[in-house]
Amino acid sequence: MNDHDSAISPQLYARLGGVLYLVIIVAGGLGEVFVRDGLIVIGDATATAHGILAASSIWRMGIAGDLLQHLCDVGLALVLYVLLRPVHRNIALLALLLDVVAMSVFVANKLNLLLPLFLLDDVKYLAAFTPEQLQALSYVAIRAHAYGFGIGLIFFGGECIVLGWLIFHSGYLPKFLGLLMPIAGVCYMVNSFALILAPELAYAIFPAILLPCLVAELSLCLWLMIKGVSVPAWNERVRAMQAGRA
Repeated sequence: MNDHDSAISPQLYARLGGVLYLVIIVAGGLGEVFVRDGLIVIGDATATAHGILAASSIWRMGIAGDLLQHLCDVGLALVLYVLLRPVHRNIALLALLLDVVAMSVFVANKLNLLLPLFLLDDVKYLAAFTPEQLQALSYVAIRAHAYGFGIGLIFFGGECIVLGWLIFHSGYLPKFLGLLMPIAGVCYMVNSFALILAPELAYAIFPAILLPCLVAELSLCLWLMIKGVSVPAWNERVRAMQAGRA
């Protein structure tokens, strides 16, 4: 850790991380619950297509909100790396790399949500397809997005497990958060692998399987934003890390 990092209070990082995490949770919830759940009719490509066409601006706002969420994810990843690096530099780097992979998948996956807008557009080059075919293709793109999101959550779940280990051993964040985050990570991974390997099971356990994830992430968000870290304990960790390099 360089002198510049040490000069900035870890509480500033913690507060910033909490605010970013809150934006991520709110933006993600709005996009999923109030946009996609309101426009997608499960198993009905025609009704879904009509819903998207009737509210295309809302659909686009949902995509923009998701991208804002992932932009905040980048900032949060840096904050967590800086805060947890004194515990174990390489393990903190592992968490950061897992987050990079997860966010890359999430961002690239947004293209699947743009595809219905392209396929349902009133343009001449789509005249080669029937309306029913275009509606079906649009619905396939939406389903692909759901699976792409699940794939990204496998890596994010891995990050949650690693973050939990770092938090538990930090000494400057509460141990209960270090227990909640790995539980959330396991739930994310179980949900995603079930979606790939046993879709019927995934539908049966969803959304209950993700309740521990909400509890863990919201708890970490609020703790960072309200309580922050124990500065004396964090500084002690930093000094121990710097002494180990000397």
